[in-house]
Amino acid sequence: MKAIWKDQVIAEADKDQLIYIEQNWYFPPSSVKFDFLRKSDTPYTCPWKGECQYYDVGQDGSGWSKDGAWSYPTPKLSAFDIVHKDFSGYVAFWRDVRVDE
Repeated sequence: MKAIWKDQVIAEADKDQLIYIEQNWYFPPSSVKFDFLRKSDTPYTCPWKGECQYYDVGQDGSGWSKDGAWSYPTPKLSAFDIVHKDFSGYVAFWRDVRVDE
């Protein structure tokens, strides 16, 4: 599967390496091109997953999509029981990022 922003592949991994949570595909950190992400200061804490880290998606000169990606660097331990996998640091995308099989 691929995460695509402005015709650029910014994450790519086999589908069996991704984790599907609440209608979003989460890519393993090793599959993400972090040079297309910059940490956002948008705060959010999910009641069951824990503290979220949002990222703006883009490149200097090409613009940025505010909060177009997010991750849970250290999810609540109880979240692993719900998801049945460790999704620490996995990255999900939305808004201007298209996820294709």
